[in-house]
Amino acid sequence: MKTILYILYGGKSVEHEVSLKTAYTVIQSIDQGKFDVYPIYITQEGIWCSRGKLEETPNELHDLIIRPSHEHTAPSLGEVLTNVFSLEGPKVVLPLLHGSNGEDGTIQGLLELLDIPYVGNGVLSSALALDKVVSKELLAHAGISQAEYRTFTYVRWIQDLKGLIGCVQEEIGYPCYVKPASLGSSIGISRCKNETELREAIHAAFQYDRKIVVEKEVEGREIQVAVMGNEQPLVSIPGEFIQDKAFFDFNAKYVDGRLTMSIPAVIPETVTRQIQQTAKLAYRTLNCSGLARVDFFIDREGQLYLNEINTLPGFTKFSMYPIMWERTNGTTYSELIEKLIDYAFTRHLDNQTIQYTR
Repeated sequence: MKTILYILYGGKSVEHEVSLKTAYTVIQSIDQGKFDVYPIYITQEGIWCSRGKLEETPNELHDLIIRPSHEHTAPSLGEVLTNVFSLEGPKVVLPLLHGSNGEDGTIQGLLELLDIPYVGNGVLSSALALDKVVSKELLAHAGISQAEYRTFTYVRWIQDLKGLIGCVQEEIGYPCYVKPASLGSSIGISRCKNETELREAIHAAFQYDRKIVVEKEVEGREIQVAVMGNEQPLVSIPGEFIQDKAFFDFNAKYVDGRLTMSIPAVIPETVTRQIQQTAKLAYRTLNCSGLARVDFFIDREGQLYLNEINTLPGFTKFSMYPIMWERTNGTTYSELIEKLIDYAFTRHLDNQTIQYTR
């Protein structure tokens, strides 16, 4: 019997487009001899749409967009649960929802209530990792070095902008980065070299969140590793994008198509081991499972700083995560997806041993 694979993509998020790119690449690579694929598209308004079982592999990205209609739109979430998720047989969900309402623990909570295995991190780890303020505090408590940073709330901005600016200038300095606390894909992030740019960046970041992070720039290199697994995670060889600009914005990551990867990154073996060990520590500190990409900075003196953990790294053709695993141990894209699905089933079975009565 084939396994039913529900693929959730789109979503009510500014990273909606990134999710579509990820879903397109994933669906192209699924072995339909092993899986019955049921794509479920969530519009930017939060409407769930499904055409049922995938009969034909999409030829282009636009084919994944399902227009809301009487035939394809669920009138309620209950309808989705009754008609889509109730099919008989082994089933698993692959949530490819980047950012808010998908990578923040919300969809994971729903799937936990439905008692359906799903790929990737659970409720707690998803919520922790997406919130840069909380994750930085936990990682610091674990003794993991990070770039100097300060966090601010929307209320602080409204009530004391002058004080906020002064704090950044005195304690962080320029250049610095301003980031929404709970977004990815470089959306809402700005590099600032002076007060004018800082004011504009703070205003822009608060369009996407009610908390922001301001970080000191680390001059050096950005190194990434892929992590996979549950209680005993595996870490890939490190990779690096060869930078031709100070900051990789959204267009550089997903539109231009000019990124050059160096995998493995050319760094000393001792640094590779330090990165891999720190990545495992960070993964466990945030209670991660399934997968994550962990990003680091190495400054000009060789000091290592953890930048962030991404619990749903991109799977587009420009993405590091699947390529790092292919270069590490020969795992193909399709094999990687199947391994992640196996981890989902393993975690779900482990959770079934928890006793809820006494």
